[in-house]
Amino acid sequence: MQSFRTELENPIVEQEIIELAEKIRKYRKGEMPEEKFKSLRLARGVYGQRQAGVQMVRIKLPFGKVTFQQILKIADIADEYGSGNLHLTTRQDIQLHYVSLDRTPELWSKLAEDDITLREACGNTVRNVTASATAGIDPNEPFDVSPYAHRTFTYFLRNPICAEMGRKIKISFSSSELDTAFSYIHDFGFIPKIRIENGKEIRGFKVMLGGGLGAQPILAQTVHEFLAEEEIIPYMEATLRVFDRHGERNNRNKARFKYLVQKLGLEEVLALIEIEKKAIKNKTVVVDRHSQISTNLPTKEVSEIEPQDPLAFELWKSTNTFQQKQEGFYGVYVNVQTGDIPTEKARKLIAGVRDHIADDIRITQDQNLLFKYVRKESLVHIYEALVALGFGKPGYNSTADITTCPGTDTCNLGISNSTEMARVLENYIHEFHQDFIQEKEFKIKISGCMNSCGQHGLAHLGFHGSSVKAGTAVVPAAQVMLGGGTVGNGEGRVAERVIKVPTKRVLQVLDLLLSDFKNNQAAGQNFHAYYDQQGKDYFYKLLKPLADLSNLTADEYLDWGHEETFATAIGVGECAGVLIDLVATLLYEAEEKLDLADLAIGKGQYADAIYHAYSAFVWTAKALLLDKGLSVSTQAAVLAEFDQHFIAEDLFTLPTSFSERVLQINKYEPSKEFAETYLLQSKAFCLEAAERREELKAVVQ
Repeated sequence: MQSFRTELENPIVEQEIIELAEKIRKYRKGEMPEEKFKSLRLARGVYGQRQAGVQMVRIKLPFGKVTFQQILKIADIADEYGSGNLHLTTRQDIQLHYVSLDRTPELWSKLAEDDITLREACGNTVRNVTASATAGIDPNEPFDVSPYAHRTFTYFLRNPICAEMGRKIKISFSSSELDTAFSYIHDFGFIPKIRIENGKEIRGFKVMLGGGLGAQPILAQTVHEFLAEEEIIPYMEATLRVFDRHGERNNRNKARFKYLVQKLGLEEVLALIEIEKKAIKNKTVVVDRHSQISTNLPTKEVSEIEPQDPLAFELWKSTNTFQQKQEGFYGVYVNVQTGDIPTEKARKLIAGVRDHIADDIRITQDQNLLFKYVRKESLVHIYEALVALGFGKPGYNSTADITTCPGTDTCNLGISNSTEMARVLENYIHEFHQDFIQEKEFKIKISGCMNSCGQHGLAHLGFHGSSVKAGTAVVPAAQVMLGGGTVGNGEGRVAERVIKVPTKRVLQVLDLLLSDFKNNQAAGQNFHAYYDQQGKDYFYKLLKPLADLSNLTADEYLDWGHEETFATAIGVGECAGVLIDLVATLLYEAEEKLDLADLAIGKGQYADAIYHAYSAFVWTAKALLLDKGLSVSTQAAVLAEFDQHFIAEDLFTLPTSFSERVLQINKYEPSKEFAETYLLQSKAFCLEAAERREELKAVVQ
């Protein structure tokens, strides 16, 4: 591993990077268990790739905001450490591929110089906080949600309550009731609202809870029609404490928050949240409303020029631009096919537009870019620069603008090549269905497997990778999903599985559906209404001939973009992190938690210290239960089982039950006195547990 040096101003980040390098060294020497190391690197944005020996690095960009300098820095990093490509994601991140594990600390160090983090971009924690790309300039918004998204990001970054949960948590802020950040598919979804009280405007949010896509999509439920702005972060904190304690930890397929709501019922979950409110760090969190306002606006005088192709420009302008709420300025969308920007194009893009836009670019949830504060005189300049780079296609957010995950290009879980399918379908629409370039009520989304990274479950027409048996052969297939999408104000629809067809027939699926919709829809009828009118069985019958496997051609045995015979070579996915059930690893983590608690008390961070001490209690108890061959799936169950198998059998002596001792955590305010007392109790328990374990080992021997 190469040595590296960082000139970071933030000592916490500097220490984290040094620690990552040290952990990699220990892992390489066999001094750190595989599962522990995997969890650690995921929490630092380093994700296993389909190709052996290289990693995907996910760069966490809160609400998709990125500056000129940051894009240029990421491009330099992609050239030096990766494949020379920037991949924009549906969660407004940027991903780099083909990175050597040993070089990730050095890579992180260089990114941190420009205030870019990898921390908690993957793993069982709060993922990137997303928001409508138009936040701050949206003509429909009650107020700018960017400051709230940013404060949520900073509040939960490195926060012990969400450092090692059973699964990930996803949060979104929509700019208006149009719900362009898809609140209904998130663990927490927020839609801005304003109330008038005594003649004064009061800001707040409609709160959606417990949504998620994946293989089993579940729509979020409304838990607050209006929650005051200063209460939303405390509400999330209390909820995360509930999820951490009661969420599933053994079966990761059932470990998302949506399943906890399903298991306990919304009423019980809400009651548990109320109990936790007493112990949270802050009862209110005030957000600086002006913290994320764009200030670096274009200042250079620009003369308006004539477009080389006036008709093409007018079409692009009609689909890819809009007038901001700030008079005299436009927002401009950039279509980035499959979300991929080669580094050479990234540099030329910035050079071509930086005099014409604000230094505040947003990555959109559909893998495109949004430029802000563009003057009318600059529109043609920007258009010509985009055309020269291949980013000047019209049809943003239309049928011709397809969202996709990386699929089998790099993902361990990918079944099919979703990116090549997306390119083929987009190009086909531009050539043969040009009237749909302006249709924004029929969206196509593609995932390489059923896990919905391409958001196929919320598409009007969705595809996910699959396979079918044809005799002794396995044929690449696409599961066709219909009828999903955003309704508005927190309401959404999950697409229904209709039929599975060989993947090379998706163009025929597209032809049939678009032609049928175009020819039979009522005047002004959108696809949701048309789908409901016709019914699922109508579309099944329409597409059924395409599922016939008796007439397969040689080409249909091959996946898009491939010349070799198709095989469902699926690896082990890491999106949800990993489960840590090794006894030694749990005890090691408990020791780390006690050290972190000591440090937190020294800094006056009493709530953090209490939560670290709580984690040490739980990890130690779980390790002892595992020593007895007992595997439990939630932290709450750990407490109950420890009482039954250790306290009831007098293997430990406590003045109360173990559950009562540990659950003091939600009975007291996070004061210095309680933090010191609780930590002392946790240390005593962990010490006694180590002694008991040694005694048991001696008996066994």
